[in-house]
Amino acid sequence: MAIQVPNSETATQPTKREQREAYLKSLLSTAQANVPDTLAFADLRAKAEAIVNEHTFPSNRDEDWRFTDLSPMLAVPFQAAESPAEIDMGALGPVQMPEAIARIVLVNGQYNATLSDVDKLPTGVVVGSLASLKDGALGETLTARLATSNGGHEVFTALNTAGFQDAAVVYVPRNQVVEQPIQVVYLSVARGEPIIASPRCLVIAESGSAVTVVEDFFGAHDRDHCNNSVTEVWADDNAQVTHVRLQREGAGTFHIGKTAITQGRDSRYTMIPVTLGARLSRHNLEVYQNGPQTDTNLYGLTAIAQSQLADTHSLIAMNHPHGTADQLHKAIIDDSAHAVFNGRVWVPRDAQLTNASQLNRNLLLSGKARVDTKPELDIVADNVKCAHGATVSQLDANEVFYLQSRGIDAEAAQRLLIYGFAMDVVDRIPIPSLKQLLTDTVTQRSS
Repeated sequence: MAIQVPNSETATQPTKREQREAYLKSLLSTAQANVPDTLAFADLRAKAEAIVNEHTFPSNRDEDWRFTDLSPMLAVPFQAAESPAEIDMGALGPVQMPEAIARIVLVNGQYNATLSDVDKLPTGVVVGSLASLKDGALGETLTARLATSNGGHEVFTALNTAGFQDAAVVYVPRNQVVEQPIQVVYLSVARGEPIIASPRCLVIAESGSAVTVVEDFFGAHDRDHCNNSVTEVWADDNAQVTHVRLQREGAGTFHIGKTAITQGRDSRYTMIPVTLGARLSRHNLEVYQNGPQTDTNLYGLTAIAQSQLADTHSLIAMNHPHGTADQLHKAIIDDSAHAVFNGRVWVPRDAQLTNASQLNRNLLLSGKARVDTKPELDIVADNVKCAHGATVSQLDANEVFYLQSRGIDAEAAQRLLIYGFAMDVVDRIPIPSLKQLLTDTVTQRSS
């Protein structure tokens, strides 16, 4: 058999793996380009850089990315955000939340003091930027928690750690109860070239405290943009944290997000992540129960259309006895959109007498809509109550006909059924203005 020797031109062509490696290195250098000296964190960033260099840019051959194709990103030459974007108060119109007691705003990952409002907080509660707080009395507490959550070895999380320019900080001291929500706004502002931003947030609720935090990712443009965000939440012993995450970015955005939660004993954490926007979005949600009698509640909603792709990967690690976890994730998929859900509940041998349930429900509004769902229970303990499941369905023609027989037209009937499907999640949001916004958004969708 003759052996065909490639010509020199063919031999010099990089392989797909080499292309992904080169692209990831370029993202790393871009993210690091404008790290301020005041937030050098040399050891922290060096470790993150080493983790990034151990990886290649994810592809469909990686199990965690099997259903989410990131190859469109390879064609986009992202640049770093060099200086704070010029923006006025009018940009806050779509994200106004009258119930908020404080608001901190990051524009393309950079803190904007003009748009932020942090002057009406209870005694001891701190909301601000890491750059302005790290050298104060609180600085040691903040830097001791920063980038120490589990899950930091994931490539995009490490990329954020290596290159974030500032971070939003929410700190609630021991036994302090904050009655009104605190809002963290991430604005994406388009410029001449595609930008990669690295927004970061650190939430610390000390023992016995209670707080509601709302993260709002917003961008009104449809240009190429990448947001690689990381949020770390620390709910210490007997703390209560309610966390709403709203992602409604522009049609050209690649949104990669990590939320890492560490819970102490007797703590209660409730999260409602809502995904509406972006061209492609991936949310890695990881909860680590680090004490007994810990309660975790995750109620997610995805509503996408056209050719959007929205991927939710979650992990609940129930590491101690008497823990509870309740997860419900719903998706409404229209046109040729594609939703992905991969949820894992990990119950090791030490986590006896735990109670966990996980359910993923999906509503397809189009014959071209697609969903890939994979709920998982990984149980080693032998004295537990655990259940999981997934459903995929369309609007029931009989239900639509029944509503029409009661004088409701077909479009209104479809909207009513979609409303009923989504409200099981939306009704859990404790903020009236945000609940109304999502109700209006969901009910505008019909097949």
